[in-house]
Amino acid sequence: MSKLGKSRGADYEREICATLSDHLGTKVKRILSQARDGGADIEVPPFLIECKRRRKIAVYEWLEQAQAATEGTDRIPVVVCRADRKESIVILRLTDALHLMQNEM
Repeated sequence: MSKLGKSRGADYEREICATLSDHLGTKVKRILSQARDGGADIEVPPFLIECKRRRKIAVYEWLEQAQAATEGTDRIPVVVCRADRKESIVILRLTDALHLMQNEM
């Protein structure tokens, strides 16, 4: 990955941390060892979040990466992504979404 791509990714991770911090009322920080260890970008229990900012979206590939980061844990894999000139979206498995929806109803 190019230096520009890494910088763009880190900027997006910080943006998502700021948004989560504002809405959750708690300080959310990036997992800085993730670049070295290949884990998720952000942890907000019970979620491990993978952030992606790209021109083209590769949903299944990114969800698989997030799932790999949760192996051996009780965390829920989540992908937050944004294509150029689009708003951020959240991707998670249907089974996890159903569980969250049941808890809200």
